[in-house]
Amino acid sequence: MRLSKTFIKTLREAPKDEVAKNGALLTRAGYIHKEMAGVYDYLPLGLRVIENIKKIIREELNSIGCEEISMTALQNPEPWEKTGRFSDQEVDIWFKTELASGGELGLAPTHEEPITEMLKSYVSSYKDLPLYVYQFQTKFRNELRAKSGILRGREFLMKDLYSFHATEEDLDRFYAEVEEAYRRIFDRLGIGDCTHETFASGGIFSKYSHEFQTVLPVGEDTIYHNADYSIVLNKEVFNDEVLTDLGAKDEKFEETAGAEVGNIFKLKYKYSEPLGLKFIDEDNTQKIVYMGCYGIGVSRLMGVIAEKFADNKGLVWPESVAPFKYYLVGIGDEGVKKCEEFYSGREDTVLFDDRDKRPGEKFADSELIGLPTRIVISDKTLADGVAEITDRKTGEQRMMSIAELFEKF
Repeated sequence: MRLSKTFIKTLREAPKDEVAKNGALLTRAGYIHKEMAGVYDYLPLGLRVIENIKKIIREELNSIGCEEISMTALQNPEPWEKTGRFSDQEVDIWFKTELASGGELGLAPTHEEPITEMLKSYVSSYKDLPLYVYQFQTKFRNELRAKSGILRGREFLMKDLYSFHATEEDLDRFYAEVEEAYRRIFDRLGIGDCTHETFASGGIFSKYSHEFQTVLPVGEDTIYHNADYSIVLNKEVFNDEVLTDLGAKDEKFEETAGAEVGNIFKLKYKYSEPLGLKFIDEDNTQKIVYMGCYGIGVSRLMGVIAEKFADNKGLVWPESVAPFKYYLVGIGDEGVKKCEEFYSGREDTVLFDDRDKRPGEKFADSELIGLPTRIVISDKTLADGVAEITDRKTGEQRMMSIAELFEKF
């Protein structure tokens, strides 16, 4: 992509109403645009980051047999009324609208009810199970605390996966597979070493659920961990009973802040029973389908990664999610000419700063935008047959021959 051809403009200062670091930097660097509190547009750079995150999630879920679907955001109240969750007393984050013909529709905050209702048309026998379906879908939640940039939005992108099983044992098996898939996802996103599976409340349906918490000073959750993070607990379950149950009574725990980027939950019959999702088993008896649900906040992940790795100069993207790998700058007539040659055929991996700007301004923008590698080709470096390569994360600079540059990159 050529910076001269895009409408994106970097900003020296963040808007005054954007107080979260992730929101401020992503706005300044031209990744997002704020419509209102908790509601953001994703501009070309931001959308590429989102798509890279989705790609990693999609690959790992497909590898364990999941199938991708896309469901509607508009919600029929009927299945939600069967579970009691269309009531504002039960779920107070709904966005609802009245129909001209009478009645209400809602904008989905999640999709347990509609996916369960839908699968009544496709599951009737034990031979139809197990099955695992997921989607990337915009959710709507009337959050009161939408002040953390894209860490907590009223409109946000989520990956929600739902699994359906004939037995509890099979649910347990798949749950463990998702645990491993999530670990691989967070490793590939560059946050595996600071994201920890965390014991959380399972409500009335299971003893525990599990969250995946990224250690982050501005995280909204309080978590407790032992020295090597092998046991991590959400504050809501940090008590003597749970510690005894986990054999961790003698462990020493530290308190820190975390940002929840994923969760996994054994629903069992929570939605399948009231909605009547049943199947005929091998013994010709009718049974209720076991369920699990597994979420990842895609847009929140983008905010967490931005917040986690940013420095005083700007964003610092891991290569796996960066919108482009290389930030290309040409200085002088011959330097620009050689950059044009390098850029040709590499448009999908190179962000070419071909604007009529001073080198210092381009360098500042390269650090703000945060691509992994900056390549500078100037008349001066060409005289020595080299290009200057700068690692955004470490700041390390080195010279590389033009021939090697064209060959390796």
